[in-house]
Amino acid sequence: MPETGGETPRASRQGRARGTRRLLLGVLAALILAAAACLSGFFWLRGEYVTAGPAAAASRIEVGSGASLRSVLARLEADGSIRNAHAVEWYLRLRAQQPRVQAGTYEIPAHASPAQIITLFEQGRVILEQLTVVEGATFADFLAALDQHPHVAHTLRGKSPAEIMAALGHPAQAAEGEFFPDTYRFAANTADAVILGIAYDSMQRLLEAAWEARRPRLPLDTPYQALILASMVEKEAALKSERARIAGVFINRLRLRMRLQSDPTVIYGLGPAYDGTIHTRDLLRDTPYNSYTREGLPPTPIALPGRESLMATVQPEDSGALYFVATGLGDGAHHFSNTLEEHNSAVQTYLLRLREQERRARAKPPITPAAAAVAGASAPPPPAGQGAQRR
Repeated sequence: MPETGGETPRASRQGRARGTRRLLLGVLAALILAAAACLSGFFWLRGEYVTAGPAAAASRIEVGSGASLRSVLARLEADGSIRNAHAVEWYLRLRAQQPRVQAGTYEIPAHASPAQIITLFEQGRVILEQLTVVEGATFADFLAALDQHPHVAHTLRGKSPAEIMAALGHPAQAAEGEFFPDTYRFAANTADAVILGIAYDSMQRLLEAAWEARRPRLPLDTPYQALILASMVEKEAALKSERARIAGVFINRLRLRMRLQSDPTVIYGLGPAYDGTIHTRDLLRDTPYNSYTREGLPPTPIALPGRESLMATVQPEDSGALYFVATGLGDGAHHFSNTLEEHNSAVQTYLLRLREQERRARAKPPITPAAAAVAGASAPPPPAGQGAQRR
């Protein structure tokens, strides 16, 4: 008879197998629990990434060049734009994402999620500042606007026009007239040199296109001469509808070798000495820009002309007129004349209207300084003379 007190080999093997299964089941359960925990954690991180942020109002953040995503996220959490910067970082790591943060000033919308904010950074959707340079402004006006803009990086401040042109890569070229007057939009802290470079390139393209579209047999030999005359047209024309006609007067005078007699050239030549009124002594004071004392075009443009003035200059109206003077009706219109006799009569009409305006102004009760400030009262224009136009 066999002994009955011990465990058989078969029973021992079965016991070990059951133990192994229990161990495997325990490990599997632990792995499932760990996977569930990881999955739950991942979804929690994803929720932190895509869920709307806590900020009830829009805010701005300025991101410097080379700023890390971690530092930007920390600032956003401190500002209350996102809830958990570390959660956002971990989610991006798990997704193997490395968003590129572009420098600039950003507006963070109210309740924007971290996902939406990071999209702003990656796409570089910075807030665009703007600067407007009006047609007929001078290069000095352009520089002043750049200098006063709070979001322009000032790299050219204190430099002369010649130094600025050299810095822009155009040495020995006069600055006046070479920059297109327009509204420029740019990211905060854009350098003034960059904005000027864009304006310069725009003017060169427009001038080239205008020169290609010019009418034949104009008394203009180069695109630069067209630019000079366009600047005069810009300063003379109060009405867009008169640009081509004013250009036609100057073209006719150039053909006949008549002096252009344009007041804006005198004013430009006076520079800071101009006191707001053109006096007889100013017309007689010879400067390189005085078109009463010198024949032909001034040596450089006298302003920044716009597109319409450029096109009017190369496609002038052929009217036969040699003179124009303000009508005095207050609408900016001019009277154009073919003869000096007709022009003198138009000047007398203008003077009569001017005197009538002055008489009416004297008959009215005096305007107090406060009322003048509110109404924006201005003095009447000076008398007209014998030139192409007097203002």
